Amino acid sequence: MTSPDPGELDRFAAQLPFTLDDFQRRGCQALERGHGVLVCAPTGAGKTVIGEFAVHLALAADRKCFYTTPIKALSNQKHTDLVRRYGPERIGLLTGDVSVNADAPVVVMTTEVLRNMLYANSPALEGLSYVVMDEVHFLADRMRGAVWEEVILHLPEEVRLASLSATVSNAEEFGGWIQTVRGDTTVIVDEERPVPLWQHMLVGRRLFDLFDYDGGARGKKLLVDPELVRHIAHRREADQLADWRPRSPKGRGGHRGRPGLFRPPSRPDVIATLDSEGLLPAITFVFSRVGCDAAVKQCLRSSMRLTTDSERARIAEIIDRRCGDLPDADLPVLGYYEWREGLLRGLAAHHAGMLPIFRHTVEELFTAGLVKAVFATETLALGINMPARTVVLERLVKFNGEQHAPLTPGEYTQLTGRAGRRGIDVEGHAVVIWNPMESSAEPAEVAGLASTRTFPLKSSFAPSYNMTINLVGQMGPAQARDLLERSFAQYQADRSVVGLVRGVERGERLLDEIAAEVGGRDSPVLDYARLRAKISERERAAARSSRLQRRQAAGEALAALRRGDIINVSSGRRGGLAVVLEAARDDEDPRPLVLSEHRWAGRISTADYSGAGAPLGTMSLPKRVEHRQPRVRRDLASALRSAAAGLDVPSARRKRGEPDQHDDPELIALREELRRHPVHAAPDREDRVRAGERYLRVERENAQLRQKIAAATNSLARTFDRIVGILLERGFIAAESAEAADGARTLRVTDDGRLLARIYSESDLLVAECLRTGAWDKLAPAELAAVISAVVFESRGGDGPSTPLFDAPTAGLRRALAGTRRLSGDLRAEENRHRIAPSREIDEGFVATMYRWASTGDLTAALAVADSSSSATRPQPLSAGDFVRWCRQVLDLLDQVRIAAPNAELRAVAKRAITDVRRGVVAVDNT
Repeated sequence: MTSPDPGELDRFAAQLPFTLDDFQRRGCQALERGHGVLVCAPTGAGKTVIGEFAVHLALAADRKCFYTTPIKALSNQKHTDLVRRYGPERIGLLTGDVSVNADAPVVVMTTEVLRNMLYANSPALEGLSYVVMDEVHFLADRMRGAVWEEVILHLPEEVRLASLSATVSNAEEFGGWIQTVRGDTTVIVDEERPVPLWQHMLVGRRLFDLFDYDGGARGKKLLVDPELVRHIAHRREADQLADWRPRSPKGRGGHRGRPGLFRPPSRPDVIATLDSEGLLPAITFVFSRVGCDAAVKQCLRSSMRLTTDSERARIAEIIDRRCGDLPDADLPVLGYYEWREGLLRGLAAHHAGMLPIFRHTVEELFTAGLVKAVFATETLALGINMPARTVVLERLVKFNGEQHAPLTPGEYTQLTGRAGRRGIDVEGHAVVIWNPMESSAEPAEVAGLASTRTFPLKSSFAPSYNMTINLVGQMGPAQARDLLERSFAQYQADRSVVGLVRGVERGERLLDEIAAEVGGRDSPVLDYARLRAKISERERAAARSSRLQRRQAAGEALAALRRGDIINVSSGRRGGLAVVLEAARDDEDPRPLVLSEHRWAGRISTADYSGAGAPLGTMSLPKRVEHRQPRVRRDLASALRSAAAGLDVPSARRKRGEPDQHDDPELIALREELRRHPVHAAPDREDRVRAGERYLRVERENAQLRQKIAAATNSLARTFDRIVGILLERGFIAAESAEAADGARTLRVTDDGRLLARIYSESDLLVAECLRTGAWDKLAPAELAAVISAVVFESRGGDGPSTPLFDAPTAGLRRALAGTRRLSGDLRAEENRHRIAPSREIDEGFVATMYRWASTGDLTAALAVADSSSSATRPQPLSAGDFVRWCRQVLDLLDQVRIAAPNAELRAVAKRAITDVRRGVVAVDNT
């Protein structure tokens, strides 16, 4: 590609209402010289100016530019910005379900759309000179990150990339990879925020600086503000004193009846404090959708009002314009009136569970300065252009899908990066609310988060079925492996191998040194040490086997105990005689309820009871034993001792026998070989063997390092080969009878494979199987939409898929679900056999809701179905926003089925299903 006219940057800069920063100018100059560029800069620094210059260059040269973003909301936002500058005839938009002026010279699109174009060899790629990849750090996203790497690897060589990323700590590594796969690429890292950020802590209703900004620093590190530390210490002392005071009657006056114990401020108090300090508008991050909604309700219950009469009038006008197409009948179930009242008072929530049109209205009002306080989940920090003067963090711990974990420095930086509006605020503010019950909210901990800048970019790239079939179809398996080995994932793995190889080399040098001490690598000392190690491992295995057998025997004995049996509890504080009060309820983990001769009552396990021998005897018990009453325990323990007086009771403290290993012939032979070994009788045997054992330890560590190297090297290519194996077995790929000159098989994509190549879904292979086997044939439109929902839906709450829906509304839907369930199970079993991470299970928790909506279009009825099934199949009720989001996911896959289905009847049903789903709230504000 020829270099652009060197005067274009001056022409572009002259049109801007501000002067370019140094990093912006350097990025633009690199593009002007014909280079690609990777720009890493903080949120709000103005990275997109460099992407806009790529648009300018393409238009000036009468060429094409694609501007890609990770999410539809960002694509819509960027499309609006570019239309405002260049006019609607020159700017297009493609987001999967929206297509506007797709043949324009500049098209804004989601990255997935560009990936699909590349695999389809779309004619729209002709004349493409620039691709802007906004928020390119999304390639670390676990679910969708591979798309960015696919695009970077597949784009024609002459296309220049303008990659825009948040600040990452390994920008040079990422830039180095892009240079290897795309050629000349200038890496520009700018860590200066355009608006300075001040860190604070809110203790009660008093706002403190986190750092001693006036008192200097130790080296380059700011110190925590001593006034903040003193104030918190005084609060703790006051609370300790209050803790010693007599509790007030009826528990009034303080936390749990204690009058002086500190409580964090309420949400209205926090907002009022920020308002009095001139720190609104503010975004408060609450790591829960329910928490965001509850925060707005808490503020609405107070007298808080943050807007003027004129602002309220403008807010009402924008709400009416945005929401005018919503059906009146749906407004109550959508929570419209409470949401509207919050906005009129300057308050709002923002999270993925909201109706999209509600969320976008909040974004418009907040950006216009009409909403002053937003309570948001962390998803707001992922690219939406909603900066504030202040960011508030209520907690520094969030649920990561598996457990509650402290925020990382990268997460803290990303969240607080929203503070400070360029061109509006001279400074931004981050406020952490102090809570004495949360150790991560102590000043020193917060200071560590605020002063650490580590946000490494880790690739999540891995071959999928769709990627594999497209690679085989386009370039064959050999070239496909080469391409995978050029991915950022493999680049990072190979760099990690360098350190591992150095470790192996150090280990080999150490082995040479130790071997020299004992007489070389073939020394009898090493042979003797290996023999000892083999005996030790054999003894440990025997002990493990014996323990397992004992546990199994004890478990069977516990499960066999019946009420009234007298037993000997063999170990621990509970050792001695006991009587069984209640037999075990669970044979898998038997825990009978017993009463000991020492008056202890509780359930015992295999850790307490060896099970050796039968019960010692039996005794009669009252029909009902109130074992929690001390008097009953005393009387029953006395009766137990009397009943056992004539029994042969072994000592409760008798030590358990060790496993008898004398009958293990291999162990006997090894010990005999050890005694005959010449080193065994040497006078300095132990000193020499200690060196030998050190040698073996280093040898084991080296072997582990070599295993890690083998796992990292060509790991993606191995996964690719396993996926090819499954696709061959299932007939999506076929092997030609003739072999290539180098002995490799020639593979071709079959008709079924071409079907799979057009399915872009996390469950791509399952969808292809359902289509080609006819599992979804002969369905009504609502039935097809419902069964497809089982493939895309995922229950919230971390408890896995919903219970299978065996009582689906129609016979056709029950048949289709059963077929999909069976195919999914078969596929997962085959993936396990091929050692491939199993595909996710289908989730039928949205099926009944989807069927009701597609059948009736009645939102109230559809959400009522969702609520009625939430307790049985889903841990949390479905919000209106989630309902719309899942409907749009169903629409996306229905559209793929409409194009890819192998028979005309199913394609027609999919088309009618799209019409039935895309209506009402699902069709409104479809962005």
